[in-house]
Amino acid sequence: MASLRKKPRSPFWFGCFTLPDGNRTQRSTKLTDRKEAMKLAVQWEQAAQDRITEAQARRVLSDIHEQIHGARLSSPTVAEFGTQWLKRKEGETAAVTHAAYKHAVTEFVGAMGDRATQPLHYITPAQIAAWRDNAATKATPRTANNKLKIVRVLFQSAWRDGLITDNPAAKVPTLRAAKSNRRPFSVPELESVLRVADDEWRGLILTGIYTGQRLKDVASLTWANVDLVRKEIKFMTSKTDRFQVIPINKHLLRHLTKLPAEDNSTAPLFPKAYRVATEHLHTGALSNQFGELLFTAGLAKPQPETHKGSGKGRAAKRDNTGLSFHSLRHTATSMLKNAGVSEAVAMDLIGHDSAAVSANYTHIDEPTKRRALAKLPRLG
Repeated sequence: MASLRKKPRSPFWFGCFTLPDGNRTQRSTKLTDRKEAMKLAVQWEQAAQDRITEAQARRVLSDIHEQIHGARLSSPTVAEFGTQWLKRKEGETAAVTHAAYKHAVTEFVGAMGDRATQPLHYITPAQIAAWRDNAATKATPRTANNKLKIVRVLFQSAWRDGLITDNPAAKVPTLRAAKSNRRPFSVPELESVLRVADDEWRGLILTGIYTGQRLKDVASLTWANVDLVRKEIKFMTSKTDRFQVIPINKHLLRHLTKLPAEDNSTAPLFPKAYRVATEHLHTGALSNQFGELLFTAGLAKPQPETHKGSGKGRAAKRDNTGLSFHSLRHTATSMLKNAGVSEAVAMDLIGHDSAAVSANYTHIDEPTKRRALAKLPRLG
């Protein structure tokens, strides 16, 4: 049964009670009044014997707190804390990262339904696991795991703020994700895509293959990033905040010099793609357009109707053919290595963190990069 004890040099009573496994434990009541401390110890004993849930235990503690102090334990609702957390993260993360946070948290809060209006500590690991599983049916296990990791960070922040006793999302394991079948393009496949692409998409694809950069970064380029005299492109990557200086390959330079000249240096290289990338803060719509090009070129199955158009219906699964715009990044890496370029130089150009770069180089000089890019074949 519950009991109390005092420890030397502590003004507080310690409650002693039995756990469900039969072991005795004790913890400080943070109370100096023996009567109130005994009441709390009895509550702990009852909670342990009944094997009640964390949420129920929190309600018991809230009731006791109200009896002693006249006010219930403060805890925002799931929806309230989600809004507060996103606002806090707005100034701490890049726009593209914040967009991913907002998408995952908004989806999670919506999935909680009426529970989103209850205190944050009422959410259980089982409820989070059910949401994770549902997310995996709409996209992929990998996507569901990424969303789960964001929700873990959300609840970890609540734990650090003292709003919950532990992180329920941390108790939910990630799903086993199938090994990615993403692969590089062959030269004939690239030629077939370029044949069916319009002028802007030809530019996006050529820039992707000759710089090895992500779709978001390629679509966001403006003329301020391009120096045709020095023949180089300078920009900050959106995902890793890495400053890149990439020499312009002669085949890409030939295409860029044919683009309409702009007096305004802030004008985008690819206006339609730039508008989508900056307005939506993600490249889902552009990825869908590229998927349609792959289908037209005979390299992919048709996409679901919900994915066609301007990116609506992102909850539906895509047909994973192993080819995407990101495959151009793999293609550039493969072509460079096949041409005899060292791994350190290839990784520096593409923007990957490389052990070889860290171990053997402090800087990959510009002439070395230019010689490496000059080895890439002409396309289009």
